[in-house]
Amino acid sequence: MISDKKAKHETVQLDGDQLPAFCPNPAMPVWNTHPKVYLDVTKTGKAACPYCGTVYTLKPGAKVHAH
Repeated sequence: MISDKKAKHETVQLDGDQLPAFCPNPAMPVWNTHPKVYLDVTKTGKAACPYCGTVYTLKPGAKVHAH
């Protein structure tokens, strides 16, 4: 049976000092990893991993510093 429910993806909130955002993140189990990708959350405030769907967002009031 095919389910019509959408899979829920984890949301990770980041502060400015945790940038650049990347996935998989350190909290993810090693056995379940995919290639490391960097995600740009600075333009819209959020980005989703193309492999696992984890959503990364900036915390309200986060200060983004130029590198």
